[in-house]
Amino acid sequence: MSDLVRFGVSIEGELLERFDEQIREKGYTNRSEAIRDLIRDRIVKEEWGGDEETVGTITIVYDHHTRELMGHLTHLQHSFEGEIKSVLHIHLDHHNCLEVLVVQGKGHLLKAFADKLSSTRGVKHGTLAMATTGKLIPTKSGHHGHDHSGTHE
Repeated sequence: MSDLVRFGVSIEGELLERFDEQIREKGYTNRSEAIRDLIRDRIVKEEWGGDEETVGTITIVYDHHTRELMGHLTHLQHSFEGEIKSVLHIHLDHHNCLEVLVVQGKGHLLKAFADKLSSTRGVKHGTLAMATTGKLIPTKSGHHGHDHSGTHE
């Protein structure tokens, strides 16, 4: 991690009490890490509002007996302008399936794709979980812990 910088924050007592309660519930050991995560979360949201390269997951639950749904979902996935990295398909019961798509691309393209999938007739529920490639955000440990170069030392 780059050099840590200390700074002061002025905040109302009641707001700080509520924040401290939340960070205890989430298991943070101190306020600093909780504040860093809030800042990272905000930066991720800003990336998604711009034209940055982003990653995320789209989760849909649908009734696979809906007429022509499977063909339509396949067509949408093949016409997606970003990149689908992986798809997990689970049969929940006789009628319902769950799919999780790991996607990468411009934030606005991923949002539009998730909206198309979610609004498709037969899809009962759809959500988009936004993440980041991390290019603009320092990691918690300063490095990501594994090598993507293909050579390991």
